[in-house]
Order: sequence, then structure tokens, then C-alpha cells
Amino acid sequence: MPARVTFVQNARVRDTARIRTPVPGLVLMLNRISGAMQWILEWVLIALMLALTGVVIVAVTFRLSGNSLSWYDEIAAIQLSWVTYYGAALAALKRRHIGFDTVLLAIPMPLRMLALAVAEAIVIGFFALMTWAGMRVLDVLAGERLDSLTWIPVQLTQSVIPIGGALFIICQLLSLPEYWSKTAAGISLEHAEIEEEVEAEMHKAGQA
Repeated sequence: MPARVTFVQNARVRDTARIRTPVPGLVLMLNRISGAMQWILEWVLIALMLALTGVVIVAVTFRLSGNSLSWYDEIAAIQLSWVTYYGAALAALKRRHIGFDTVLLAIPMPLRMLALAVAEAIVIGFFALMTWAGMRVLDVLAGERLDSLTWIPVQLTQSVIPIGGALFIICQLLSLPEYWSKTAAGISLEHAEIEEEVEAEMHKAGQA
């Protein structure tokens, strides 16, 4: 009986290790894809922020000269929404959205992983619904133009809804394996980030 119990316990340990440790080849591939996605999103956001800054500067300059631009408010609002959607996708890739790691890690195994799976399914389901609804909205807006700049189709400005939703799902899935492993191991992303910042500050203080 003791030998049988030991065998069962060892089997459970091996199963847990398989759950917590993804396939190395898969991890390497996902890391490369995540790195490429992060690079693309960061440069897209930089370009959007520069464009938004340029529009604001031009609009303020014209307003101070007494010649307000009629298209400023509409274009700036569209640019800000684009920054929001693409920024949300980048935050999902880096797992920087508001979460409750402490509550999740307080749940005993294996219910913790079940709770994580349910939460991820809800998030992905919501953005899948948003992506589908965004595509329907684009069909409804076919042929419409902006009020201030009539040469810009509304479909172009609102395309960020389905694109942003799809990007969020992709980024959420790319970051899931690492998050799954750390959650199974009882590691909090929030606490790990704080510890990294503390170590960085201590390292700077030691060099000063």
C-alpha cells in the first residue's frame, strides 16, 4: 500500500509539472510572436501619439490666430479612440490590465485554474462579441462620410472596433501560457513587478 500511494503521489506531481511547464518549443515560438506583436503595437502607438500631438499643436496654433479648424474636434476624438484600442491590446499582451491576482491566488488548486479558465473565457468571449458587432456596424456605416472631412469614410474611422477586438483576443491568447504557468505556481504578476522595481531602485541606490 505505501508503495502504491507513493506511485500515485509521484504521478500527480508529474501531471502538475506538465500543467505548470509549457512545451519549451511552444514557449519559444510564442515569445517570438509576442515580441513581434509588441514591437508592432508600440510603433503603431508611437505614430498615433505623434499624429495626435501634431493635430493638437496645429489646432491650438490656428485657434490662437483666430482661425479655428472645423475638423479638429472630430479628428482628435477619432485619434484618441484609436490610441485607446491599440493601447488596450498592448496592455493585454503584457498583462497590465487591472486584475485581482491576490484573490485568484488565494483560491486552492485546482479550483484556481478553473477560475482562471472561466475568467479568460469571459474576457475572450466579450471581445469576440465586440469584434462581431464591430463588423456589423461597419456594414451599417457603408457609404457614410465624416461631417467635417467628407473625403474620409466613416468605415475607416470605425474599423478600429473590430480590429482592436481581434488584436485584444490575439494578445490575450499569446500571453496566456506564461500567465497560466505563473498562476499555477502561485506567482503574482503584480507582486513580481513590484519586486522588480524595488530591486531596480536598490541597484540604482547602490551605484550612487
